[in-house]
Order: sequence, then structure tokens, then C-alpha cells
Amino acid sequence: MGSYMEILGSRAKEASRFAGKLATNEKNRVLLSVADELCQKTESILNENEKDLTAAKEHGMKASLIDRLRLSEQRILDMAEGLRQIAALDDPIGEVLSMKTRPNGLRIGKKRVPLGVVGIIYESRPNVTADAFGLCFKTGNAVILRGGSDAIYSNKAIVHAIKEGLRKEKLPQDLILYVEDTSREAVNEMMKLHGYIDVLIPRGGAGLISSVVQNSTVPVIETGTGNCHIYVDEYADLSMAVDIIENAKTQRMGVCNACESLVIHVSVAEQALPMIVSRLKKHGVEIRGDETACEYCEEIIPASEEDWGMEYLDAVISVKVVNSLNEAIRHINTYNTGHSESIITEHYRNAMQFQDEVDAAAVYVNASTRFTDGFEFGFGAEIGISTQKLHARGPMGLEALTTTKYIIFGDGQIR
Repeated sequence: MGSYMEILGSRAKEASRFAGKLATNEKNRVLLSVADELCQKTESILNENEKDLTAAKEHGMKASLIDRLRLSEQRILDMAEGLRQIAALDDPIGEVLSMKTRPNGLRIGKKRVPLGVVGIIYESRPNVTADAFGLCFKTGNAVILRGGSDAIYSNKAIVHAIKEGLRKEKLPQDLILYVEDTSREAVNEMMKLHGYIDVLIPRGGAGLISSVVQNSTVPVIETGTGNCHIYVDEYADLSMAVDIIENAKTQRMGVCNACESLVIHVSVAEQALPMIVSRLKKHGVEIRGDETACEYCEEIIPASEEDWGMEYLDAVISVKVVNSLNEAIRHINTYNTGHSESIITEHYRNAMQFQDEVDAAAVYVNASTRFTDGFEFGFGAEIGISTQKLHARGPMGLEALTTTKYIIFGDGQIR
């Protein structure tokens, strides 16, 4: 019979072969049907989400992470809208990327095809469940999901709605499979399902991602933690800088594209820091800075070496004062996680140097890091934000869930 995870893997593999043959109009119709089903089941999803929220509060989960866990009518509407946007996007499957004729007459082309079975291990964010299904389904993949125990009721309710949509469209419900076993053993076995799962994507904190990368025998796309920086250049519009920093840090503190670290040029630090601190204090943010930052603003407390590389996911931010753009870039490249970095400047050459030399998946000029998001980038949703450099980097939309095969046409050639 095989173990629980092997059975799930076998079912997903069979479903993936079905998914890969679906026509674009069929996939789009099902996505719209599932979106409607999510909306119709809003009340039951919210009731299940309340169970997770109650448990989270009882276990002392911090407020920023409870916000990631919380669903609302609007967030469910947003999940449905994400599926509708995915339906409206071009289908990458079957796209022929190139076709060349060799001297012997062979025509050799490259075609975009599904990955097969995508496994996703994630924490806290129930909206990932719907996003992951939508993107995997549109690209002809089956998906095995293993969410965190803290969101078990929410995730199961969302999966139930998706399966109901599939059932109504007379499609295999195994196109989405949810791992209801929340034990560590199930996760460990999922990481070893080579031959069943074609790629594994971890989404969550540094501990989860590190564990999957180090222990998986299935190929992994590494989605990163977000120690995201904003650098306030000597040529910055300080009013703009304060507004951007407030948004990047406080709009949602428990997400990977929130700003966790500030870097400020010494020539504007004395003027800028009190403005920034005053704005952040309105949101209860604690500011930890280097010696120079503490001198300029008494409300800043001393930072430790650990603060420079910290993803807080909380109402805390670090501040480093630097003497030059080059020093800012060195500091950011030393401590960042390859996610999202931003410069606030009115100086064209400084902006271009920052974008050229900062090593990250997304590099901004005069904008909040909060835009690193598949929905905001026009992908309809995202499967995660990759901070690695192979296969995919940055917000991963439809194309990141595909691979290619060579297609060769001959008329009797032999070698």
C-alpha cells in the first residue's frame, strides 16, 4: 500500500498527467468556478479561521503573525479575485520558445511544459492555499500542500471549497491534495518523495526554509526570508522617504517584503532620523541603531551585531548610518537575504549604481519594498518569492511553475 505520504504522492502524480492535457479554456473555466465557490463558502471558511485564531492567541502568537493568519471577508474576496486574474492571464503551457533548422534538416524547438507535481510546505498564511492551487492548476500541475498546524482549520476549509469547485466541473479532486498529518515525520517524508514530487517550495521562516533546503532529496526552489533594506541617500526627498519607510515597515509587519532595516547617509541622518522615528513611533515600532543614530535621536536604542541581519516580522527596525553610497551597498549586500531593497534618491547615477550593484531579487528606486508581490507585479498571485538564482528569482508567477522540453521534427534523418 505504501505510507500516507507515498499514497498522496501517487495520487498527485496520476492527477498531474490529467492536468497536463487540459486545454486553456477548460482551465480558465474551472478557475472561475473555484473562485465562485470560495465566495459562496466565505462564512464556513471564516468560522474555521476563527478556530485557528483562538488557538494562536492561546499559544501567545505575536500580533504581526496573527495578522498573517487572520482571514476576513475581504481577504477571501481577494483570494477569489486572484484566481480570476490567473484565469485572465495567458497560458504559458504549449508555448514554443524557439525553432531552428539544423544543417541536416532537423527542426529543433523548445516548448514550455508543466513541472508535474509541485509540493509546497508553508506557514501561517491561508491565502497561500488558494494562490498555490490557482497557479499550479493553470500551468497543468498537481499540487500537494502542507500548511502549518496553526492554520490547519483554515487551510482545510479552503481546500474543501477548491475540491468542491473541481467536483462541480467533473475534474479529479486529487489535483489539490492537503497533508492533514501535521507531524514532523510527515514533513520529513514529504521532503524525500523523489519520484512523486517534481519540485518542493518552502514558504515561511528561516528555520523552515533552511530545513527543507538541507534535508530534501526533491529539487527545491528556495523562497527567502526578507531582511529588506531602505537606503536614504544624501540626495533623498526626506518627506518621500518618511512616507515610504512608514508604508514599508508598518502596513503589514509580519510579511517578508516589509522593511526590517534602514540605512541612512550621514549628511541627512541628523535631519531625517527624528522625522522617521516620530512617524514609526505612532505605530509602536522600536528603533535599534548604531552609535551615530543613537546620538542623533535619543529614542533610538543601541543595536547589536545580530540586528543587522534580523528579519523581525514585528514592530522593530534597525538603523545604520553610513558615510557613502558604496558603504551602504556593502552593508546591504553583507546582511540582506536577497529579497527586496530600495533607495530613496533624486540622484540618477546613485539610483542606477544601487540597482546595478545591490544583489537582490527586486531592487527599487523611490518606492516601498511592499510591492514585491505577484499580485502587484501583475501575475494574479504568486507561489512565493524566490531569493535563489537558478530556475526562478523574485515573485514566482506562472512561468516559474513550468519547465521546457525539446521538440524535434525530422524526415528520416539518422546519425
